[in-house]
Amino acid sequence: MAKAPKTTFRCAECGWTTLKWVGRCGECQAWGTVDEAGTASTEVIAPSRVSSPALPITEIDVEAAHAAPTGLDELDRVLGGGVVPGGVMLLAGEPGVGKSTLLLEVAALAADSGPVLYVTGEESTGQVRLRAERLGALSSKLFLAAETSVAAVVSHVDAVAPRLLIVDSVQTMISPEVSGVPGGVTQVREVTGALIRLAKERGIATVLVGHVTKDGSIAGPRLLEHLVDVVLQFEGDRHSQLRMLRAVKNRYGPTDEIGCFELTDSGIIGLPDPSGLFLTRRNEPVPGTCVTVTLEGRRPLIAEVQALVSHSNLPAPRRATSGLDTGRVNMVMAVLERRAGVRIANADVFSSTVGGVRLGEPAVDLALALATAGSVKDVALPRGLIAIGEVGLAGDVRAVSGVQRRLMEAQRLGFTQAVVPRHSEEPVEGIETIGIDDLAEGLRLALPSRRRSQGTA
Repeated sequence: MAKAPKTTFRCAECGWTTLKWVGRCGECQAWGTVDEAGTASTEVIAPSRVSSPALPITEIDVEAAHAAPTGLDELDRVLGGGVVPGGVMLLAGEPGVGKSTLLLEVAALAADSGPVLYVTGEESTGQVRLRAERLGALSSKLFLAAETSVAAVVSHVDAVAPRLLIVDSVQTMISPEVSGVPGGVTQVREVTGALIRLAKERGIATVLVGHVTKDGSIAGPRLLEHLVDVVLQFEGDRHSQLRMLRAVKNRYGPTDEIGCFELTDSGIIGLPDPSGLFLTRRNEPVPGTCVTVTLEGRRPLIAEVQALVSHSNLPAPRRATSGLDTGRVNMVMAVLERRAGVRIANADVFSSTVGGVRLGEPAVDLALALATAGSVKDVALPRGLIAIGEVGLAGDVRAVSGVQRRLMEAQRLGFTQAVVPRHSEEPVEGIETIGIDDLAEGLRLALPSRRRSQGTA
């Protein structure tokens, strides 16, 4: 007697399969995503007709796969040259960060070399037209359509034959082939698959706008990021004009490049040299500040770290951070007190960055430590000094990557001294490097004494 075929269950988020139903996926740990996938098939797949014969890789024509510039240099930098015909990009970001504004400007620039179709599912065409007038993004080859059906999008593509298709957003689109609400896992997966097939078959560069959850990850199934060719993350503090574009995934270019933009009333402007946004212009040095050089991708950025230490009468003194990783700040505070003798246990410590930039790499540790110690001693660091290095729990200062690139950027902006880990003092003309082994030595060499700084005998 033949055994009944076994029923399998599959996770809608990551595709993990199991022979029995569970409430939580064993792979991605998502709840309520495991559904019955049907019986396992044991039939042999019969060969079918191929769409095109397999060719040696050396005979494949690559002319049609070259990237076409969008006209926005910072975006082209992140993409590795521009958009690729048939490539599908997913642009995600928080509400209000400027995703639609960025894509509307890209659409207007790309329309100079061919028709562009902008499909909006969140606004009316009149609303998009008003924003385009404010941004100066009007073009006779830029076509607008307000649709929420992927079938209607295909009809518009047939009529316009665009070289660039923008869908804002994929969570508002529905497919008549499957059931479910817009933005649901089933609908998002089906809509994305249909748009990807459309882009590949007709060679249309396609940009999909995606929503994010409250923790910053892209909404919808994780499979969405695997299907597309490029995943871009648009970031920025809503209280700051600075916006950063990162490539989380890029099949056609690097993933360690970032694009910097400034959001203004007249649109988004690319910033090829954004370092000046993260510095405070002052005539005299102030205690509690230190300048460092961070690497965002392959781009060095000058940034200023500030710290304010004040006496506290509270049983548990406050520790507040802005733009810095709270865990690393607490670690540096502990190392300062235990290894360098800087007493801050009974003091409130406030740490922040200038210009709304977020600094998360370990190379910022030394600058944070010097700024905090300078605030405790009420002593300002010498003018023209920067600090680069990772602070370990033993009080040692460790080497970081790209020191020479960081020093060259600091020298270009007029800095003359740099405190760096020993054995990483790569010579850069115009800037003096001070190598240190531990944090205590760095405080002794970088911070002048109070008596000398006040000019007393």
